[in-house]
Amino acid sequence: MSQIAINTSQNVNINFNTASVGERMLAFIIDLLIRVAYVVIVLYLFFNILDLGYLLNGLDNWSVMAVYIILTFPTYIYPLVLESLMEGQTPGKKLMKIRVVKIDGYQASFGDYLIRWVFRLIDVSFAGVVGLISMIVSKNNQRLGDIASGTAVISLKNNINISHTILENINDDYIPSFPQVIALSDNDMRIIKDNYTKAVKADDRQIISKLSNKIKSILKLEIDPTKMTEKQFINVIIKDYNYYTGKDK
Repeated sequence: MSQIAINTSQNVNINFNTASVGERMLAFIIDLLIRVAYVVIVLYLFFNILDLGYLLNGLDNWSVMAVYIILTFPTYIYPLVLESLMEGQTPGKKLMKIRVVKIDGYQASFGDYLIRWVFRLIDVSFAGVVGLISMIVSKNNQRLGDIASGTAVISLKNNINISHTILENINDDYIPSFPQVIALSDNDMRIIKDNYTKAVKADDRQIISKLSNKIKSILKLEIDPTKMTEKQFINVIIKDYNYYTGKDK
C-alpha cells in the first residue's frame, strides 16, 4: 500500500496510506447497491403503490426516457452530493473507512468533487477499466478524476503518528480544563511538546518539573499536586491547546 504525504497548515508533512484498489471497489459496490435499491423502490412506488404508470401512455420514447431520468436523477448526483455533505465520503466510503482529500493538505471543495464527478464518466468507461488502469499505474492510486482535481483517496484505518507535531488526538467529548492556554502560540506549544516528549522518553523528572512550573508561571496557574501530577498537567495543557485552537479538527 502506497503512502501520500499531506502538508498540514502547520507546514508539517503527515503520511497517510492511500486507499487500495480493493477498498475503493468495495466502496463503489456498496454505493452502487444503495443506488440500485433507490431505483427499485422509486419505480415500485411509481408503478405499483401510486399506480402512475398510466401517465406514460401515449408519450413518445423521448418523453418516457425523460420521466425515467427525472425519477432516477438522485442516483446520478449521489457521489457528488454526498461527498460534498460528508466531507469526502459516501456511505460506501464511510463503511470502508476511506476518504477523498486534497493532496495539498486543504479541505476538498465542491469544485473538486464536481471535477471528480465529471471525470467519472470517463473513469467508468469500458466497464470501469479506464479508472482501474489509472489507479493501478498512478503514483497515489488515483483515477483520472482524482488527478484532474488534485485529490486522492486515503485510508482512515491506519494510525497516523503525529507525535512530532503540535497536534494531539482528542476525543469528540473532550472537556478542556485550562482556557488560559490560548495565550500560548504554536511555537510555544511546539517547544513544550518537544521537550516534554524527550523528557518522558529519558524519564527526566527534573525537566518535566521545570517545564510544568514554567507553564504554570506563564499562564498564572496554581495546581493541586494531589489532584494532578506534573505529567498529567502537561498532557492536559497540550490537549487543551489543540481543543481551543482547533488543531485536531
